[in-house]
Amino acid sequence: MSYHLFEVFGIELEYMLVNKTSLKVAPIVDELMISKTGAITSDVDNGKIEWSNELVAHVVELKTNGPTADLENLDLLFAENIREINELLEPLNTTLWPTASHPLMNPETEMKLWQHSYSKIYALYNRIFDCRGHGWSNVQSMHLNLPFFDDIEFGKLHAAVRILLPIIPALSASSPIFEGKNTGFKDARMNVYKTNQKEIPEMTGKVIPEQVFNKEDYFKRIFEPINKAIKPHDIEHILDHHFLNSRGAIARFDRNAIEIRVIDIQECPKADVAIAVLVIEVLKLLVSQELVTLEDQKTWHEDDLFEIFNEVIRDAETTLITNDSYLNLFDVGKNCSAGMLWAILYERVKEEISEKHRDTLEFILKNGSLATRILNSLDGDFSEGKFQKLYSNLGKCLLENTLFKP
Repeated sequence: MSYHLFEVFGIELEYMLVNKTSLKVAPIVDELMISKTGAITSDVDNGKIEWSNELVAHVVELKTNGPTADLENLDLLFAENIREINELLEPLNTTLWPTASHPLMNPETEMKLWQHSYSKIYALYNRIFDCRGHGWSNVQSMHLNLPFFDDIEFGKLHAAVRILLPIIPALSASSPIFEGKNTGFKDARMNVYKTNQKEIPEMTGKVIPEQVFNKEDYFKRIFEPINKAIKPHDIEHILDHHFLNSRGAIARFDRNAIEIRVIDIQECPKADVAIAVLVIEVLKLLVSQELVTLEDQKTWHEDDLFEIFNEVIRDAETTLITNDSYLNLFDVGKNCSAGMLWAILYERVKEEISEKHRDTLEFILKNGSLATRILNSLDGDFSEGKFQKLYSNLGKCLLENTLFKP
């Protein structure tokens, strides 16, 4: 069934499993599935939420079981499933951990591929790209799926999404630490995402998708180059171009949706869903052309948008946006920080947002991205004990569905 713009939504949340004692990643998602169903399976239908495996054996994904129109109570559904998973993991001395990166993981030695269903696809990915890296095994995200009905709606939505992508990490960055060190990027997940498929650059492109606004052009300019580039590697013909496309937003013509992938997972579903709601409301504003015409949105080349994106993944909300033409899209004056820009956009759409989500968003806008709050809490102390205490607190936020306050 096809849906119209903003009629329904799909949200996917990725979490790592960690050992409670050592805090090392625990590659036992298969044991979690056995605890739940009695068998190793890649997918669990748990009512309105579905559980599934990911590329690696220590990551489980929770997602809406089909499209939903109810974003008001979605965080509570996710939180309920998180509690159930943690109860199942308790006898295994394992728990779910939030944020987009494990601060102490060494992917070179700790990464273990999922060995069950889809394992042939994952093994092929590993053979081509060598998935022992942060860009593959230490990058938990939220995927936001937005429907379109036809080519006209796709063009409007894709134009708006491309415009907004560069500043989304200013809200959502939560991955400043790799291997016990400050990476210098508040969104280090997206920094490694840019190059983790460098062997076949056609797959990720410039992260910001190209200027394509209908299905035919999308196939010609994005899917066909990907298929051509992967052909020498995929001799068994097991990979699909929808699966291979790794831009920061991808068109899923198999289900008539655009999937946004630049959003780091937060400390709890309350924060994830509130960020999704704000992104959706600003996209509605762009699609309405109240701020800027569709034709003006379409004129932006991915290189120019990528330049802004590249700065935002480093400094998140404190990024100074100096591209006046970009700020003009939102009718905002010169030299505005990314955080200030989000605050302005929030004021414009907040009447469309429920009080519950407003409270969460106002907390984030006031206190900064989760990456900023993590760094403030560490206060320059990068000892293992400090990480253990901090991330245990973040795990408590996940379990209780509460925001992290340093």
